[in-house]
Amino acid sequence: MSITADQAADRAVKAKHRAVWAMGDYPEVAIELIPELGPILVEAAGIRAGDRVLDVAAGTGNVAVPAAAAGAQVVASDLTPELFVAGREYAARHGVAVDWQEADAENLPYADGSFDVVTSCVGVMFAPNHQRSADELVRVCRPGGTIGLLSWTPTGFIGELFRTMKPYAPPPPPGAQPPPLWGDEAHVRALLGDRVTDVTTRRRVLSTDRWATPEEWTAYWKTVYGPTMAIYNHVAGNADDVAALDADLTALAARYDRGTPGAMVLEWEYLVVTARRSR
Repeated sequence: MSITADQAADRAVKAKHRAVWAMGDYPEVAIELIPELGPILVEAAGIRAGDRVLDVAAGTGNVAVPAAAAGAQVVASDLTPELFVAGREYAARHGVAVDWQEADAENLPYADGSFDVVTSCVGVMFAPNHQRSADELVRVCRPGGTIGLLSWTPTGFIGELFRTMKPYAPPPPPGAQPPPLWGDEAHVRALLGDRVTDVTTRRRVLSTDRWATPEEWTAYWKTVYGPTMAIYNHVAGNADDVAALDADLTALAARYDRGTPGAMVLEWEYLVVTARRSR
């Protein structure tokens, strides 16, 4: 079956997207740096035993595993199945069963209203077309069901990280929007529209103290985090750009440091959104 030029372009974008998240060591980030975010979203979404839960852009299961531990029947979907190896190990360590399925957040392979709760934790925000992804989240959630989202904010550290990297990055695909917009309440409300009710939002901060200095953070982040690694790969042939990106990232970490000399503390702001699918 032949495909259109638009379909071919979309497949190419998704292949690059998958490759970005497969490089480096995102499981290290998800499991070691931000594990507390999953239980926070499980609690906010009110996930209970017996719920049918879809975790979109699930990665290694930050939400899927604690949701399963709460007794839910969980499908963890992600465009990058390479992450499922660590996810399955993570689930096994917690003694829970999760159904891992490869799926595109912008074109979910599930029937309308299939799930009681649909979640995404710093995941769906990275799909290029925000409205298409939001439409899918709503579509697969049953009427009266819950949509729960946790996203980095545009005004916080991760939002600033993406702004800092943007001048060094290749042009985004047509129609792509900045991921941290999902951490803006007005943006998310507009995406979900009148198809949901009972929208609640809450800003919180994740504190990290793994690195002693801004330089140490930069050295770590450029070797484990796929989006940062992809940008370094893009400028690898220009030593001046590599040095400038090093300096800009180190300055960013220094600006957000809330610790003491030799004991850096970074605070990463995020937004939790819950909403109920209209009947």
